[in-house]
Amino acid sequence: MRKKTVLTAAALTAVAALTLSACGSGGDGDASKPVADVSAQPKTKAATVLDKPFEKPDLVLKDTEGKTYDFREETKGKPTLIYFGYTHCPDVCPLTMSNIAIARKALPKADQDKLQVVFITTDPERDTSAELAKWLPSAGDPTFVGLTGDFPTIQAGARQVGIGIEPATKEKDGSVVSMHGAQVIAFSPKTDGGYVLYGEDTTADDYTKDLPKLVKGETP
Repeated sequence: MRKKTVLTAAALTAVAALTLSACGSGGDGDASKPVADVSAQPKTKAATVLDKPFEKPDLVLKDTEGKTYDFREETKGKPTLIYFGYTHCPDVCPLTMSNIAIARKALPKADQDKLQVVFITTDPERDTSAELAKWLPSAGDPTFVGLTGDFPTIQAGARQVGIGIEPATKEKDGSVVSMHGAQVIAFSPKTDGGYVLYGEDTTADDYTKDLPKLVKGETP
């Protein structure tokens, strides 16, 4: 199993590049490419705090019950974590969801109820509403929102927050791989801006430490 990389051109204070990793297996091609410009403060521990927050992506998709879900409207004024991935991912996606679920359970009940965790598939052909409904409770938490729709809409929404994703491809061995940026973006309940990024190496302990602040819209 190999990992490919999708790059986003990031302007950290030291003008460093912010790398977005992708999960998947197979293939020898280079999936690296610039996606978006991001301005950020120096990274401290797990969190990268952005100088210029992302606007919430304009995404209207279907949830696990097949109902229309307007991401901006449904999460307005709520602390929100968004992640783009797919249910057949062998490693990063289920680990990320599990880490967030562990951290969520450590919050007081009132804060658990406030936090919105949204998983958007990068492989909508296989990840139907029903498939997401089966996968999310086991990989993460029953409260997590799963969204699916047509790939061009999802790809455009991901690009609005600097995440690169590519159409799923079939490998020579018959396996299907979906390449995607593997970062979690936290949106503030105060401004609705995506002001914090977390990479694929973020642990459950990291999220446990930061979620109490993110729920309040504070800087971790």
